[in-house]
Amino acid sequence: MDRLVIQGGHPLRGRIRVSGAKNAALPCLAAALLTADPVVLSNLPAVADIRTMVKVLQSLGTEASLEAHPDGFELTARLACAGSEDPKAPYDLVKTMRASILVLGPLLARFGKATVSLPGGCAIGARPVNLHLEALERMGARIEISHGYIHASVKGRLKAIDHTFEKVSVGATENILTAATLAEGTTILRNAALEPEIGDLAQLLVEMGAQIEGIGTGTLTITGVQRLHGCEHAVIADRIEAGTYLCAVAAACGDVVLDRCEPEHLRSLLDLLERSGCVITEREGQEGRQLRIQREPGQKLRSKDVTTLPFPGFPTDLQAQVMAVMTQACGISVINEGIFENRFQHAMELERLGANLRTDGHTAIVAGPADLTGCTVMATDLRASAALVIAGLVAAGETIVDRIYHLDRGYSGLEKKLQGVGARIERVGGGKV
Repeated sequence: MDRLVIQGGHPLRGRIRVSGAKNAALPCLAAALLTADPVVLSNLPAVADIRTMVKVLQSLGTEASLEAHPDGFELTARLACAGSEDPKAPYDLVKTMRASILVLGPLLARFGKATVSLPGGCAIGARPVNLHLEALERMGARIEISHGYIHASVKGRLKAIDHTFEKVSVGATENILTAATLAEGTTILRNAALEPEIGDLAQLLVEMGAQIEGIGTGTLTITGVQRLHGCEHAVIADRIEAGTYLCAVAAACGDVVLDRCEPEHLRSLLDLLERSGCVITEREGQEGRQLRIQREPGQKLRSKDVTTLPFPGFPTDLQAQVMAVMTQACGISVINEGIFENRFQHAMELERLGANLRTDGHTAIVAGPADLTGCTVMATDLRASAALVIAGLVAAGETIVDRIYHLDRGYSGLEKKLQGVGARIERVGGGKV
């Protein structure tokens, strides 16, 4: 099993190109099921979850190929979904990735039936699919759950609904948005999630011929059409990847420029890091917006409190990384996890490295700055892995991060990109994503 070996204490300097957003790419891949025409998706990150989703689509009757970008960090997918007589997303694939549930809405909308295994993914708390299923049932779907599978069917087309989500849910918004594009009538989705990845999915659907109003707001109005067509679409840059590298520089010091990112997707993190003492500059680059972050050795960080909330609040997917940063800040930081109930599994591993912190339910209290010392730690989920890498970049001596298959689900070439800005980090073990 692969592991990362890190020699800490070296500031980061140089440039990193941010890859495409995994959390935008996955629903866009699922949306290709809505048409038999060719769909070409570019700027996909070369991560395990993308390859898994392509395998799921292939199991559902999609002709699919992946082409690697010369740098090895990005992929282009060419997809054409003829469909199958019995569309079924099997457990062996779905168990590794929660986003597989996103094929349910497109399959029902286009083929009128679907069998999808209940999803897996990171063990960061309950993320029930009831919000997805309740809305689909209101649209006329008949749904049964048995032997670990969701069995769904509808006679004719799905019917439009005026629906208010009980709570903000990214996945439910994406699933019902895609289903509504081929439904009969005009669907209104209220209390829809605002994440930029949903806006990117909606833009793809519009390019495929969907009629959607209110993109970027909490109320989406979708007028169903008879069919969608193919298109070419480049997914947005990964705000969580960009945020992870910003946190790495904030913790380990240095001067790094991030190419191809959208500052407005990261506003809550940028504000936090600036208030903590980092210098951040936004500017235009050849491939879009750039961010430059500077924190020189000896420049103190100030502790700040964090509460994770749905976008535009502070993202839960950056909570672990910020906790690693706050171990180096002067003072007490209070971190409240407002999204998931089991997302402090990295805290114990940070303590092994020397962090001074404690957790109580949904709250973590971090006292800093702490003198971190390298040791062997174990990754428990995707973002926890990133936090341990950041801590390893700070810690004196050698840090070994085990079980980095979690990391490979969401970061394309993380250790190579960090090597490019001066980090002493290498992968050992001989495995490959």
